[in-house]
Amino acid sequence: MAVNNLADVSLVAFDVDGVFTDGRFTLSDDGIESKSFQTQDGFGIRQLLRSGINVAVISGRESAAVRKRMAELEVQHVILGCDDKAAAFDTLTEQLGITPAEAVFVGDDIPDLPLLSKVGYSIAVANAVSAVREYCDYTTTATGGNGAVREVCEHILAALSEESD
Repeated sequence: MAVNNLADVSLVAFDVDGVFTDGRFTLSDDGIESKSFQTQDGFGIRQLLRSGINVAVISGRESAAVRKRMAELEVQHVILGCDDKAAAFDTLTEQLGITPAEAVFVGDDIPDLPLLSKVGYSIAVANAVSAVREYCDYTTTATGGNGAVREVCEHILAALSEESD
């Protein structure tokens, strides 16, 4: 399924671990998790939101750090700890009143493939496993946690800019 062009996109959804982060997390002796986020990715997310595009994160892991970072970025659609990302996505698109063809998903690993197959435009980060890179419409040059999210945002915003010219 392919979007006619990225200017038709209403939702950009991201996996978290391996996309917003480099896939690593730190777990303290007290069981407190921490993650590292790229600040430049945050600016890209804010630009997408300002352009009127919905942004979501859909992850199989629950994380207080992710909830806090997404709240800082004013991302309203935060779905964490879900066993079935594709079903969570279906619920979200229904709530937003959009079709899967109007959505982009960014992933990095095998559990993302069912969702990547549902969207109008699929994106893999540079360090994604080969099966994901081979499947997707676009692969970033930046790796997860190192500017891939910002690259995705700029890729979509550039398409919007071209459409308005």
